[in-house]
Amino acid sequence: MKSDLWLYFVVGAILCWGAYVPVLHEGQMALNRGSLRAFLCVGIAYFLTAVIVPIGLLAAKVEPVAFNSKGTTFATAAGVLGAAGALCIILALKYGGTPTFVPPLVFAGAPIVSTFVSMAWHRPKNAPELWFYVGIVLAAVGAGLVLRFKPS
Repeated sequence: MKSDLWLYFVVGAILCWGAYVPVLHEGQMALNRGSLRAFLCVGIAYFLTAVIVPIGLLAAKVEPVAFNSKGTTFATAAGVLGAAGALCIILALKYGGTPTFVPPLVFAGAPIVSTFVSMAWHRPKNAPELWFYVGIVLAAVGAGLVLRFKPS
């Protein structure tokens, strides 16, 4: 069962990130279109979730408290990318994007970018098969279909 534990966390990420934009939009609207105030709330939530919880888990010795410069640099850069992405979503909603339009673009486009960034860092031993590229195109087409036929 432990080897399948990661799947539960994948489902958790899908559920959290899938609900992120609509919940964020509701917050912005309730704050009288307060995009920057909403981002501040997101930042506070990140602090509580991404600072307080890990400190508690490290104090409980769930894993060793050992840092190095390369790992710290990349992990911090990832945090900046995550926060910048959240800010981009907030500003997309502020300037006319809607919760039925922004997420399909972001969540179809991000995995495509992630795949190519990962491939650039960890070069595949063999060139990707044609079906890989068909999958990339289908992801883009899928987002287009979601947007074209989204509920009004």
